[in-house]
Amino acid sequence: MKISRSIVFAAALLASASAWAVDYRTVGAAPAILYDAPSSKASKQFIVPRGTPLEVVLTYGEWVKVRDIDGGLAWTEAKSLGGKQRNVMVRSANTRVRASADEAATVVFIADKGVLLELAEPAGNGWTKVRHRDGQSGFVRSTDIWGL
Repeated sequence: MKISRSIVFAAALLASASAWAVDYRTVGAAPAILYDAPSSKASKQFIVPRGTPLEVVLTYGEWVKVRDIDGGLAWTEAKSLGGKQRNVMVRSANTRVRASADEAATVVFIADKGVLLELAEPAGNGWTKVRHRDGQSGFVRSTDIWGL
């Protein structure tokens, strides 16, 4: 009897963990309009530039509730988010992008707060491989970027 309860508890725990998984999407080719409700008749709050990462909080039909880097919540049409390219945003000024995933590695370039970088490889060991639109690539501390 105890074994079956343990299995049910473990299954419930895994199901709740997947419900808390964070999903980031990048604004597609055109800027996204953020609204205060899931309707094009709602008040427009912001226009978000293409390539900007947004956290998907909730999907409601053709609408998606998103969170931006500052923690603001708003709604946008699901079709505004897309593309296969995934971007991240630099959190602070003078973020060093290094040649390898090591604090002692050579600095390839320095990125300022708000710079968009393409996610080249998923995070590992606290580092993420990124690529600048100018073609330079390197590794940045995962804590220095938003959108993972």
